[in-house]
Amino acid sequence: MHIGHNIKRIREIQGIKQEAFGQLCRNRYSQQRISDFENMVALDESLLDELATALGVTPDFVKSFKDENVIYNIQNNQDTSSSNQQYNYPTIHNDGADKLVALLEKFIEEDRIKTQSISELSKAVLDLAAEVKKLKEGK
Repeated sequence: MHIGHNIKRIREIQGIKQEAFGQLCRNRYSQQRISDFENMVALDESLLDELATALGVTPDFVKSFKDENVIYNIQNNQDTSSSNQQYNYPTIHNDGADKLVALLEKFIEEDRIKTQSISELSKAVLDLAAEVKKLKEGK
């Protein structure tokens, strides 16, 4: 069992880039650090819990994840309810998507504030240039 590979596949299936995934984590990991984790065969339980939570799944889901089961489930549109015990799919939580939306909203708001500041600064520079021009013409 390669836990890092499972983390990577779950992240990829959810369409989350490494950098965005790192920001979803409690400890805000860099893209390179996420890459390092995904190359590890084993992870300590606290790190596994943090990464699984950021992906919106349980640590048990990560441990038992198999590409073959996902492909089989998609191809056969299998019921993953509790009555179908042979596949042992834990519940997937939507916390990761919610965290990503919140992060994107924060980035958008910060971008709006920076754009407004740049606009105000540009106006001030133009006003100053106009004043300098007036002063030069007055001499």
